Order: sequence, then C-alpha cells, then structure tokens
Amino acid sequence: MHMADALLSPATGGVMWGATALTTVYCAKKVREELDESKIPLMGVAGAFIFAAQMLNFTIPGTGSSGHLGGGLILAVLLGPHAAFLVMASVLGVQALFFADGGLLALGANVFNLAFFPAFIAYPLVYRFIVGKSPNSRRITVGSIAAAIVGLQLGALAVVLETTLSGVSELPFSTFVAMMLPVHLAIGVVEGLVTAGVIVFVHRAQPEILTRSASGRSLSGVALKPVLIGLTVAALVSGTAFAWFASANPDGLEWSIARVTGSDEIEGATENVHEGLASVQEKTAILPDYALPAAGNAEADPAEEDAGDAAWPAVDAGTSAAGLVGGGITLAVAVLIGVVLRRRTTATRTTHV
Repeated sequence: MHMADALLSPATGGVMWGATALTTVYCAKKVREELDESKIPLMGVAGAFIFAAQMLNFTIPGTGSSGHLGGGLILAVLLGPHAAFLVMASVLGVQALFFADGGLLALGANVFNLAFFPAFIAYPLVYRFIVGKSPNSRRITVGSIAAAIVGLQLGALAVVLETTLSGVSELPFSTFVAMMLPVHLAIGVVEGLVTAGVIVFVHRAQPEILTRSASGRSLSGVALKPVLIGLTVAALVSGTAFAWFASANPDGLEWSIARVTGSDEIEGATENVHEGLASVQEKTAILPDYALPAAGNAEADPAEEDAGDAAWPAVDAGTSAAGLVGGGITLAVAVLIGVVLRRRTTATRTTHV
C-alpha cells in the first residue's frame, strides 16, 4: 500500500507530510518521557524484522493481486504506539530513500496510513479491548485479526481519499474504494494471522514484554534475548531467502488502480515537484526495486527477460542484498532514534537536578 508520487498533488502531499511531522514530534516527546535503554535494541530489531517482512508479497487467491505485511500493529504491541510510529517511519523512510519503494512526496502519506491507524486506532481500540489484561493465544489471535483488518481498511480508505482530494489522476472515488477495501480486507486477514504468530511467540518467550509495553512501563530487567534472537533470525531468513518466494502479482493498490483504469501504469501529475523528487530518489536509491543496479548500459535480451520474469522462486543475489542492507540500515536508524531520545532524556533530567 505504498503510494507513488503520481497519485498525489503537491498540496495534498504537503498536508500529509505536515500531519506526519506533527505526529512524529508528538511521538518523540512521548517516547523521550518513557523510553529506557533496554527498549532500544528491541526497536532496532523489530524495525529490521518489519522491513524484511514487507518484502514478502503473498498472493490473494482468485484476484491476481498480492499483499504484504504492514507491520504497524506488531510494532505497537511490542513497543507501544508512540515508539511504533517512529520505527515505522524509519522503515518507510529507508524503503523510499534507498530502494525507491514509495515516493518521496508520498512518504508523509505512507507513514501516516501505515503507522497512525494501526498504532493509534486499531491497537488501543480493537486489539487491547479484545485481548484485555489476561492475554492468551486465542485472544491474541482474534484481537490481531480484528485489529489488522481495521487498521488496513482505514489505511486503504485514506489512500482513496488522499488520491481523490489530489485530483491528479482519473480514479473515481466510488469505483476506486470498491476495489481497494475488499482486497485489503483479504490482506488484513493474512496480516492478522502473521501478527498473531509473532505476538504468540513473544507471549510464550517473554510475556512481560507485552504487559509492560501495554502499560508504558520500563523493560528494564526483562530478559529480551530470546525475543531479540527470534526476530533477528526471522528478519535474516525473510530478507535473504523467503523474499525469493514473494508473489510477482501487483499489490492491492496497484491491482485496484489497474482494475479501475485498465492500465498497469499510473497516470498522474508530472509537475516540477514530482520530477525534482524523482530525480533525488534516483540518486539516493542504492538498490532500486530491491535489486542490484543493471551492469553497464547494454540492453538485455527480451527472451532472457521474459524467462527471468517467469522464473519462480526468483532466486536473486540482489534481493538478498537488499534484505540485508535494508534491514541493517533500518536497525541502525531505529536504534539511533532511541539513543538520541534517551540521551536527551538523561540530559534533561540532569539539568533539572
């Protein structure tokens, strides 16, 4: 559900950037108030895991489309909503800058759609209501599925509204929303099941993480090692090997656009802002589309391209490299955010003393 810049006008993209910036400042303030050093490694590893998991597109049967994990709900359950928003912003920022996944103008909208709704609506109002204060596998599974569906439905609706308000592409609201919501309902069910699997693992390995994160308490003294190891292994395997088995079908957003317009290409605005940001992204993307840059300028044989497109699983060193590099950068960014906020907290307390 990563929006491309062509779907947004500069005005709408700017408004969403503003909303995301304000939310980021608010979340940073809240995290600074409650963050302890023990949570910082979990922020980094969880971010790396979500980056890798988002590389695994799964087919939606009977539609010709695919979906991937959003991950905002997992982050909210593990870290609390405020830290989850910051970590998701790190994931999406790394994807946009270094892998050209999602536009730079659309980055504010993508962060808001994939982080705000799961962290601040689906998690507190749906997941926590269902799971309650005595979590078990059944409650976690039901709560995860329900919350994932709600979060994705709100995010999908936001994409339609943002695109419609932009008015730069020929996507009628009623038809677009009729495509987006059903396909993301199916994606939400799968996301809920994956989320449940991760949370049940954490609940069995170290349930104190869930109870303390839910109440905003420190993780100091909690044995995080089993969870950190489990998520690290999952991130490495997902980003380097499982990604080869990702579905080649268009994701829910691309599929919906194709069903509405009859074309796989997004026809939208090409203003100077779009062209300028596209130029920036070309320079920053070290592994565009999660693949190694093409060697030289020689044109590939069309027959070889067709054969490569048809091959599955798509065993590719570029994909594995992208998983390792992207996961590593995301981990570093999320940890850096935690360290900076923690140091500011310590400095503030020292000054007050």
